[in-house]
Amino acid sequence: MTSRALFATQFYEGQLGDDALLADLEHSCLTLKEDDRAGRAWSKEHGYRGYTSYASLDDLPYRDPAFADLVKKLNRHVAAFAEDCGFELGGRKLKLDSLWVNVLKPGGTHSGHLHPHSAVSGTIYITVPPGAGGLKIEDPRLQMMMAAPPRRSETPGTVGSFVYVTPTDGTILLWESWLRHEVPAGTAKEERISISFNYRW
Repeated sequence: MTSRALFATQFYEGQLGDDALLADLEHSCLTLKEDDRAGRAWSKEHGYRGYTSYASLDDLPYRDPAFADLVKKLNRHVAAFAEDCGFELGGRKLKLDSLWVNVLKPGGTHSGHLHPHSAVSGTIYITVPPGAGGLKIEDPRLQMMMAAPPRRSETPGTVGSFVYVTPTDGTILLWESWLRHEVPAGTAKEERISISFNYRW
């Protein structure tokens, strides 16, 4: 007799593969952190340890050619992920809905959340100093395991309750937007820079 995994949750990991663009994006993100007063104010008001353009800027691909170049590359990764997920898109493509910068100070976190009103979400990691917080992904069935014993911490991702992903500079991670995830605190001494995004159908 055998056991088999059912209803797998797809998760995509790729690389930007363009060091020059990565450097341009780092410069652009740090420039935004200095220039975007509304974003800094929103971050402070909402307890975000660092800076995010999430609520202040919605036109980054039109504002800066580095972000426009990034979107062209992300479109290809998202199309590959959509194929892995078996999406029947009816001749349409997934389209970028939003894109924002995150500059997280040492010790910063982002509590568990999902991204409603989109199909695919993801993050590209621009600068990941040693010890920076990665990505913690939650088993989407967790809230339904009412009387289940806890899983051992060393169990593989297909059985364990959480999966921890440690990205490096240029890593692109993609997941379906309903998948709950968070950024745990790290031990890095420097800022972690990333760009997050949503695609809709």
